[in-house]
Amino acid sequence: MKTKILSAFLFILSITAFAQEKVNFTEKFKKENQGKATVEINEVKELLTIMLAITDFGLENDDMFEQKGDYYQRVLKHFKPYKEESIIKTMNSLLSENPLEYIFFTGNAQTYFLKNEVLVPNEAYILPANKVANVKIEVNPVTTYKKEIEDFAKKSHFADFYKSEKPFYDKIISDYEKYSNLRKQWNWLEKNFDTKINSYIVYTSALINGLNYTGGYENNNFHLIEMVLPTIQKVEGRSEKNSEAFNTRSMFTEIDHNYVEKPSVKYKEELNSALKEREKWVNTKAYGMEYYPDGFKVFNEYMTYAVFILYAEEIYKGDTQLLFEINNEVNAVMIDRGFIKMKEFNEELKNLRKKNKKKIDELYPELIKWCSLQ
Repeated sequence: MKTKILSAFLFILSITAFAQEKVNFTEKFKKENQGKATVEINEVKELLTIMLAITDFGLENDDMFEQKGDYYQRVLKHFKPYKEESIIKTMNSLLSENPLEYIFFTGNAQTYFLKNEVLVPNEAYILPANKVANVKIEVNPVTTYKKEIEDFAKKSHFADFYKSEKPFYDKIISDYEKYSNLRKQWNWLEKNFDTKINSYIVYTSALINGLNYTGGYENNNFHLIEMVLPTIQKVEGRSEKNSEAFNTRSMFTEIDHNYVEKPSVKYKEELNSALKEREKWVNTKAYGMEYYPDGFKVFNEYMTYAVFILYAEEIYKGDTQLLFEINNEVNAVMIDRGFIKMKEFNEELKNLRKKNKKKIDELYPELIKWCSLQ
């Protein structure tokens, strides 16, 4: 029996902002990444994810780590013999004390490259994942345990494993490029919001399950978004179009956090007032609702999923059955999570959009007024 302690994190940990001063985007970096939307299975991230997955904590949490499929079995076969290494026990203790350590490790993996079994600093990233929810760190755990991580990589022959899995990794990346529609989503959001993003990176792994997160970085007039997401899901029982919509939603609701929150900040005081009667908007007893302590955060989560509905209504226009399925599923998922007025919120935003084709930022005052009257 797996311990499902992370079920609420499936949506909670869409990290809206890592500290801007923790990255260093040089002119060279900007030139290389401007306008790019890339998908990769980062070598250091995969190493750290594997190490975390073979801890006792990781083995007991299939919400955090995907434990179905041949890849997981290959990982266990190759790396489980090394689970008694001291660094794995240390990681287990850290995760047991605070599951967010998963993000502090994997979210800072890009601060290093792995070259000849040595972790070499990446000048573009210093401490990108330094705050999650109300938990903040000052020291990069990858730096703290650098030697132990290097020793594990060497002893377990990680480089050989990673190289042998390249065809599998390449297929994951090609599936993303074929089915996720990242560029289409990006173009739609740039057209419909004032916010502009310079570059996107999706980090994925066949070991990622429910604990997904997003980081936004601004430095030297360059805005980059990183997302850590599962692989493309082919869900049994779904039509091809429904499956595409499901995968699109998983990515879209990470991407659009970066567009939804900026205008919300402008109206933060009004939002906290409009949604002050908390019981009208959320099931206060729902697991994980403590991560949405005020009207501002509650509104942003509603808006994140409601904007996906706007996107779907435009992209799948004319397919009434698919749109019916999409609307029902989004409403059901959100209500189950505790956002009890999702259906009404969706309908109001759709109505405002039909009456006025302004950018979505400009709909906020009317939507906030509607919230205040509920």
